Amino acid sequence: MAAPGERHWPDGGDFLDVALSAVRTEERGGYIERLEAFVEQHRARLEECGPGSAPASHGRYALIGQPETLVILERMETAPMLLRGLWKKELETVFLDDLEFAWGPRIYISR
Repeated sequence: MAAPGERHWPDGGDFLDVALSAVRTEERGGYIERLEAFVEQHRARLEECGPGSAPASHGRYALIGQPETLVILERMETAPMLLRGLWKKELETVFLDDLEFAWGPRIYISR
């Protein structure tokens, strides 16, 4: 999902912090395993949205190819409304909107 050494942001910690805040207390135990299962389930899709992909070639999709994006995508699939609510409080929604469009989730919660 992320190319080694390539970063659009010096520190994606803000994005990661918001995404991780959408992991409910009861989900925290075993979250690494849940993330690994998400990767296995969506491997082909993740490769379509990784470095060198069509969405990554557009400057608009700044979060594509960033390491923290894996957690954001997992939360987008698992708890989209919670993620969006927390994101709105902390960050510009354009980043999440663009990632949501590039990923193509089942529903568009921003529209």
